[in-house]
Amino acid sequence: MNQTNPATPGNANKTPITINSLHHWAVRCRNAEETRHFYEDILQLPLVHVVYHEHVPSTGEYCPYFHIFFAMADGSWLGFFDLLDDQTSTPDPDTPSWVTHLALRVDSREALLAMKHRLEGHGIEVLGVVDHKIFDSIYFFDPNGMRLELTYHTGSPETMSNLMGRAHSLLTTRDEKARERAAKRRQEL
Repeated sequence: MNQTNPATPGNANKTPITINSLHHWAVRCRNAEETRHFYEDILQLPLVHVVYHEHVPSTGEYCPYFHIFFAMADGSWLGFFDLLDDQTSTPDPDTPSWVTHLALRVDSREALLAMKHRLEGHGIEVLGVVDHKIFDSIYFFDPNGMRLELTYHTGSPETMSNLMGRAHSLLTTRDEKARERAAKRRQEL
């Protein structure tokens, strides 16, 4: 009997695989309690799980850490690693601070505005509300220096369908736009 393994590369496009949702997204934090205060007390995401390990389960490497998790309404989690050294992730000096960020969605414009006021009431600087035409956003930083965005979706199903229909053709202009940017930068020198 000739059986084909569906996991082999030749069958990769034949086997339907559905990625359903985000389970968790994890980054390094400076201090687990400081991070807990921000995400649980200010953003109101409940702390749902804490793990302490002295060895990394996947590699066996010795590196004591706490791994903390906060739940979002859809069941997905945000995770943070406290490596017990009071260090946070080092930003890439070649990447502008606005590029790397985590965007989370709220249910209404009222909720977006309420969170903006809540953050400001805790002394956190908030940029926005910014109208992106298909969603409104506010931006701020967590205590680890990570940029966060809260969004409220405003695009109609028709608008979103039209944008999806044009996405691939717009992306084909990427190399041309990169050449234009490079030429402009050469002119500025």
